[in-house]
Amino acid sequence: MVLLRDLFYNRVLWPMLPGDLAPVLLLLGLLALIVPRRWKTASFWALNALVSVILFASSVYFNHFGSVPTYLALSELDQVFQVRDSVESTVQPVDFLFLADLAAGLIWLIVRALFRRSRRGRYSPDFSASLGGAAVQSAGWRGKESRGPRLRGVFRIVVAVSVVGGGLLSAHFIRDSKGITNELIQAESAGFLNYEVVAALKTREENNLVGTGNINDTIAEWKELESSYPYGEAKPGSSAGQTPAYFGSQKGKNLIVVQMEAFQNFPLHQKLNGVELTPNLNKLADESFYFPQVFQQIGPGNTSDAEFMSNTSIYPIGSLAMSSGFGNRTIPSLPRLLESKGYEAYTFHVNRVGFWDRKDLYAAVGFTGYFDRPFFKDDHFGRFGASDEQLYVTGVEKLSELAAKKQPFYAQFVTVSSHHPFDVPKAFRKIEVPEKLQDTMLGDYLTAINYTDYAIGTLIDGLKKNGLWENTVIAFYGDHFGLQPQNVAPEQVQEALGIPYDSRISRFNIPFIIHAPGMAKGQTIATTGGQVDILPTLANLLGVSLREENFTAFGHDLLNIEKNVIGTRYYMPTGSFFNNEILYIPGKSFTDGEAVSLKTLKPVADFTPYESDYRYILKLMKLSDEYVKLLPKR
Repeated sequence: MVLLRDLFYNRVLWPMLPGDLAPVLLLLGLLALIVPRRWKTASFWALNALVSVILFASSVYFNHFGSVPTYLALSELDQVFQVRDSVESTVQPVDFLFLADLAAGLIWLIVRALFRRSRRGRYSPDFSASLGGAAVQSAGWRGKESRGPRLRGVFRIVVAVSVVGGGLLSAHFIRDSKGITNELIQAESAGFLNYEVVAALKTREENNLVGTGNINDTIAEWKELESSYPYGEAKPGSSAGQTPAYFGSQKGKNLIVVQMEAFQNFPLHQKLNGVELTPNLNKLADESFYFPQVFQQIGPGNTSDAEFMSNTSIYPIGSLAMSSGFGNRTIPSLPRLLESKGYEAYTFHVNRVGFWDRKDLYAAVGFTGYFDRPFFKDDHFGRFGASDEQLYVTGVEKLSELAAKKQPFYAQFVTVSSHHPFDVPKAFRKIEVPEKLQDTMLGDYLTAINYTDYAIGTLIDGLKKNGLWENTVIAFYGDHFGLQPQNVAPEQVQEALGIPYDSRISRFNIPFIIHAPGMAKGQTIATTGGQVDILPTLANLLGVSLREENFTAFGHDLLNIEKNVIGTRYYMPTGSFFNNEILYIPGKSFTDGEAVSLKTLKPVADFTPYESDYRYILKLMKLSDEYVKLLPKR
């Protein structure tokens, strides 16, 4: 437990250790009461093994995701280990210390067994008896019998202290930490095992509330909250009664959305050894709507959560993947909005559709169909199979068939070639990084990003060749960060590219680009945004009024709002938010939090003017959680 604290927080607050000790004492005491005497030793070792494995898995999970796992997240490890290359690369040698006692116990058992076998071979029963073995056994039996009552009395006291003391201490730490919104501080305050109880109690309370709730009441609360939205003013020159800017400018056009794996915003418009890292996206950004201040908002579902948000404008709940937890619902979505306008919706992904329960997710949000691994030619790019180039070859072929039938479409492409650990085969590499970046995560990442951009160029060429380019709105966005802070220091990025880099702001900053046919010139829109804002922004361009459709969106149209605030959790504590000026992260409450300027990447001392944003985001995400949990099951 001390080791886990040091790995999670880079410190050990010794007064908090009773929070770790108490539940262990409680569990040991309960085992001592319940388990028959002959099984006690085995049960204690079984508990020890279980906790050791949980701590090992939690440490590896924290290394990979940067958040303290709950029991719900740990229950989805079967999905996580499907990307074992990424997970294995984050395992540290120190993690195996959690299993050291199990290894030592196994070695002890083997040595003892060998020693006993050796003794049986060297001494006969007669020889043992001649040494007074029977007398020794008899004396030992009488000694044990005479000490028995006293030992049993001590044992009962130890058990009583373990159960009562452990239970009361655990209850104390659980109660005192329940009101903390920052999960990392909450887990540190409660202790790891108590934190799991806190998470379970929170889930039960939320489910009980939802069980008695009415979705119409939640929608009414959301409407009331939005009417008092702290940044509700529209862009200058527009008003609530006017048609939103660009509304319907692309009405009837096809839509393609490309979700780019692990794609951060910082490589755009940067050069390495004089070579552009992302020439195709750079050109697109200059000719399109480019939103440089958009940030990831994913939960434990990672890529699948990004798919969920871009198609629903609903926040992930933060405790489990939305595809796993809500794939059995009927969810209002972009595919369903466009279906009412005559569109068909398809999604393309070179991995198997069962990964992260995508098959359920696609049915939940109403895609007409999907294309997964069997549909793509396997050019052996990586463990997922086909490359991004093959993704686009198949995709353009299928979309051309729809266009030939005059069928408007919405297509979602989910790329994987830039997936962690960014191992692009040599035959696919398009750039060579400097020697000092070779065999580093940063060098591998930039190589993967460059290839992803190259493949996007082949998509654009394919759309133009097949006559789809001029009749299609195409959007690109990153699903989540790529660089792990423990592997790539900000200084390394700064030295390689000559740009400022922050381990939170730059890390969570993703590109968002919308190319609309007929645009005279590109526009850079600096309003802060998130993945919940993608649907409202695209719907506006396509002439779909969310108000007229009675669609509940927890994001905003970035083309028609001057200021914005978005919430995020899981990779940052609940209550964290980005607005146009700062990133804010709470402590135990708002007042002991911290803020960082998006412009200067420096700490902001006085963040009190933004408390209304904090209250708004907490309320908004709570309503989003209620809303998705109240949606009907299929």
